[in-house]
Amino acid sequence: MQQRTRIKFCGMTRIEDVQAAIALGVDAIGVVLTEKSRRFAGIERAVEIRMTLPPFVDLVLLFMDDLPGFIAEAVAAVQPDLLQFHGSETAAECARYRVPYLKAVAMGGGVDPAAVAHAHPAAAGFLLDGHAAGEQGGGGKTFEWSARAHAFAKPVVLAGGLNADNVGAAIRALRPYAVDVSSGIESSAGIKDAARLRAFVDAVRAADSA
Repeated sequence: MQQRTRIKFCGMTRIEDVQAAIALGVDAIGVVLTEKSRRFAGIERAVEIRMTLPPFVDLVLLFMDDLPGFIAEAVAAVQPDLLQFHGSETAAECARYRVPYLKAVAMGGGVDPAAVAHAHPAAAGFLLDGHAAGEQGGGGKTFEWSARAHAFAKPVVLAGGLNADNVGAAIRALRPYAVDVSSGIESSAGIKDAARLRAFVDAVRAADSA
């Protein structure tokens, strides 16, 4: 029997958006803590979001080649369930905080997915995003979904340009463990749209049911 597809809403900056996501039954909330991003939330807001979450909804902190001291400070303050690394971080750099982590794979070019999987044997999973190597996520770029999960023995999280209109096709093509959305549920960077939140969740549930 096909497991249900988990859902992560990323780039969350407002408590009201987090509460709306919780009401819809999402599995994880992503907070961006790399200052390179337009969705940078800061440690204090990340703590506020953490305190908002009920049991069994995970908090994920996203970094991209950030200073180890800053990451350690954030981990100590926020106590996330999972870390997500989008830069050129090595396996040792990702694992040093003793928190399970996802390693993002730039599927838009310049990266060998199998090499990333081989270099990160301790990763909890791999997030396949549509951007090219060195670019940030959250840009709404999709990639060719077919036959992309075979390089990964760990759970695959599908990201990159997902929205309510295409997530069903993406799930049918890739059968990912989870889907991750940011720009596809926004009215502007970091500001989520309640109707788009609901439409995305409904589309995922419909794909699972089918």
